[in-house]
Amino acid sequence: MKTKEITMVALMTAVLIVLGLIPPIPLGFIPAPIVLQNLGIMMIALILGKKYGTISVAIFLILAALGLPVLPGGRGGMAVLTGPTGGYLLGYLLTPICVSLLIQVVSAKKIWQVWLCLLIVSLVIVTGIGILWMSYSTHLPLKEALIANLIFVPGDIIKTVIAILIFDRLRHTQLKTSILM
Repeated sequence: MKTKEITMVALMTAVLIVLGLIPPIPLGFIPAPIVLQNLGIMMIALILGKKYGTISVAIFLILAALGLPVLPGGRGGMAVLTGPTGGYLLGYLLTPICVSLLIQVVSAKKIWQVWLCLLIVSLVIVTGIGILWMSYSTHLPLKEALIANLIFVPGDIIKTVIAILIFDRLRHTQLKTSILM
């Protein structure tokens, strides 16, 4: 890795940690709160691409596993990673790879195509793995976990739009480390 890539990985990992400082919004009927860290994951996937994006998210998850309070609400530790929200965190790790591959498979060149790829990965991979893990770990029927997770769809759509707007602005600057550059 060159200095530029190391710096970008560190910077985006720091952005992810800062987004974790924003208090989560607990929902009460589901153990997963509304958080902004998935916005950071989306930006990492777009800006860093599959290799460096995955490294950035892995560093973040290692810090969380070591018990550093990098997750929303100042949480960290293996109990959080293996708890009801652990599936979402695994989905975070897969996001840069899946977004990059989907963009390549569909030959997404226009920004709306990239947005659609990002939204699909967010809803199918992150939320899908989150639903499966939550259902398994809490013994909540899969159908109920799926229905409860519908609350995240409007927010995820908004977060993907924000991530795309930031990415689109950055790709017209000197930042040239993305999968689309």
